[in-house]
Amino acid sequence: MHEYSVVQALLNQCEEQARQNDATQVIKIICKIGVLAGIDIHLLQTAFDTFKEKTMCENAELILNKQRLKLECKECGNVFEVDEVRYYCEKCESLRVKVLDGEDMYLMSLEMK
Repeated sequence: MHEYSVVQALLNQCEEQARQNDATQVIKIICKIGVLAGIDIHLLQTAFDTFKEKTMCENAELILNKQRLKLECKECGNVFEVDEVRYYCEKCESLRVKVLDGEDMYLMSLEMK
């Protein structure tokens, strides 16, 4: 379960940002997680709830927004989003598609005080 190491890196990043901004506490963390990021959202939330104790994020709310897979067709130029892993154009059914978004996890914003 690499979600634990992902949470540890997220907590470290949040605490570093809090220190750089002279904050003593992180109130809210908003992340975007792509469907191809390989992260189980439920496990990530559980790991966060476990490891946030005794950190600047102890009272923080974690909001996880799932990012759909965004693709662009190299044949017809169609840009579209899907919820499942599918590598063909929904318009022309070409297999020549490029992934534009939905592969990574991003820290989108922090609320600190």
